[in-house]
Amino acid sequence: MAKASTKTAAAADTPIFTPTPEAKAQATRSRIIALVLWAAAIVLELVAIFWVMRPSFDELAANHGFPQWRWYTLLAFIGVIGVLAMVGSVLWKKANHLDPASRKEPVRFFIQNQLGAFIALLAFLPLIVMIFMNKDMDAKQKNIAGAAGVIVALVAAVAGIDFKPLSQEQAAVESQVVTQLVGQDLVWWTAGGKVVHLCQGASDIQNATTTVSSGPVADAFAAGKEGITLLLGRELNQCSLPVPANLPDIEQWVRTARGL
Repeated sequence: MAKASTKTAAAADTPIFTPTPEAKAQATRSRIIALVLWAAAIVLELVAIFWVMRPSFDELAANHGFPQWRWYTLLAFIGVIGVLAMVGSVLWKKANHLDPASRKEPVRFFIQNQLGAFIALLAFLPLIVMIFMNKDMDAKQKNIAGAAGVIVALVAAVAGIDFKPLSQEQAAVESQVVTQLVGQDLVWWTAGGKVVHLCQGASDIQNATTTVSSGPVADAFAAGKEGITLLLGRELNQCSLPVPANLPDIEQWVRTARGL
């Protein structure tokens, strides 16, 4: 990875992040599985609309209304569609942390990182509309199924949102900053922590009660971490590392890369 001068980090050209072949391959696998799961969710939605919710005249007459078994089947479909949508979103977001998009392409960056939320809406909105428009269900069946659809749709949509998406620029900048401050691209993090640290001697690592991991910044992002701690001055002292004179510029460089 190209190194930028530390004397004017904020003004340095943004380095380029390229995922390793292994990370790229893992991201591709995760995206393929996510797309398959999302496709299955949409297929089940269509089955629910065009088969489960359309009983024959004989069934309606025999059951004096919408058959109860079809109603229970509809509720099961709603649950399964929600699970497929959410698992797909988790895999998709993990892939985006292995192989992130660039902020220089804002439309692609937004769509790629928030695609899970759009898929969740696509997998539920038509179904919810059809439930409330259904003339065969009684009011109780319609209200319960409709409420279940709305709740699961909201949960799936929120699960699909990446509130802090990773960009190529952020990954590159943070990897380079760690290399400049520590001497190598190596950070430490805990299973429950949101940020990563510069050394094993950092107080948050020393006081950890969960599993501690280490590796390059790219591995930390793949594990779902937000980036390096912004308490760099304190952590450099704890790690017995020199504090560069332009540390405020470096911290601002990281914030800018994160879109803060």
